[in-house]
Amino acid sequence: MDVPFLDVRSQNKFLKKQSLAAVKRILETGDFILGKDVRLFEQEFAAYCGTRFAVGVNSGTDALFLSLLSLGIGPGDEVLCPVYTYIATALTISYAGATPVFVDIDPRTFTIDPADLERKITRKTKAIIPVHLYGYPADMPAIMRIARRHNLKVIEDAAQAQGARIIRRGGDSRKVGSWGDIGCFSFYPTKNLSGCGDGGMVTTDSKRVYETLLMWRDQGRRGKNRYVHFVRGYNSRLDTIQAALLREKLKHLDAWNEVRRSRARLYSELLSGMEGVVVPGEPDTVGHVFHLYAILLANRDDVHKKLFERGIHTGIVYHLPLHLQPAYKELNHRRGDFPAAEKVAKTVLCLPMHSHLTEQAVRYVAVNVKALAAKKR
Repeated sequence: MDVPFLDVRSQNKFLKKQSLAAVKRILETGDFILGKDVRLFEQEFAAYCGTRFAVGVNSGTDALFLSLLSLGIGPGDEVLCPVYTYIATALTISYAGATPVFVDIDPRTFTIDPADLERKITRKTKAIIPVHLYGYPADMPAIMRIARRHNLKVIEDAAQAQGARIIRRGGDSRKVGSWGDIGCFSFYPTKNLSGCGDGGMVTTDSKRVYETLLMWRDQGRRGKNRYVHFVRGYNSRLDTIQAALLREKLKHLDAWNEVRRSRARLYSELLSGMEGVVVPGEPDTVGHVFHLYAILLANRDDVHKKLFERGIHTGIVYHLPLHLQPAYKELNHRRGDFPAAEKVAKTVLCLPMHSHLTEQAVRYVAVNVKALAAKKR
């Protein structure tokens, strides 16, 4: 049995008729740049996340970068972010001219550790970028308390967590992207809400941030005069065709996320309690959307190789934390500086996960993981 790690085709196949109709409509109108579908998608996505505004941009990376600029963050400033994440989180801080300050993670959730976060705050710190990694929400209530105490801005990196929720006392919940000053999303083809190419979105309740972002994404323009530029902005617009395709997919996102959650529960049921295997937790306070299903294995590399030989494609994700990346050697970090992240990086293995994964495939993967993990380590 062949089990792919990801499946970027099934959603498009499922919505082929609607997607082709949307593309045909735009081809016929020629409404390619910041067209009607972009505005409608921005409104629909803001409503979905529970924010006042949303701004479509050309990638999740630009969503973070332009968000930093909109808050006036630049040279001389420090921005805190987790050391275990995709490098784009840190790169955007560098693009803005600020300095990324790395924070260790909670090894149970793979998200930023609030205790280490507060220890890293200095007089130069201006913002925090928590990452909702693998679809698991960071501890936003704790992070927001810290941010308020120290007068810091919060930009949520929700690139992997469209639809994830944090459940508050009393049972009501708020989606990620609505907790901080700004939320940033990616629609890269592998994401839970995936485009047919690059795309990103910024969410916010601040009218000032919203209006500033509109300028930054469109070469510094605002209003109807296309040849007056108020800031030295960027060409970072979400394509109308991508917006139209994403509008169709947004209608199904919650259902697709529930499939992921169901398959994750089955994985955990089949793998829990096994020596040498740590499955992801999901307390009652979060709504995990399982962009990836990540387990910890002492003999990770051997299991990864053997699973591939059996037709099971798994992922070793972020095997080199940011403090050990050559791109950030000037920060002078060493092995051992971030023990939780380093341990996770050595043992994490992501199993196949996508919105069209079958129960049969999950059972096949689990049987083989159990057989291989049980071998002498």
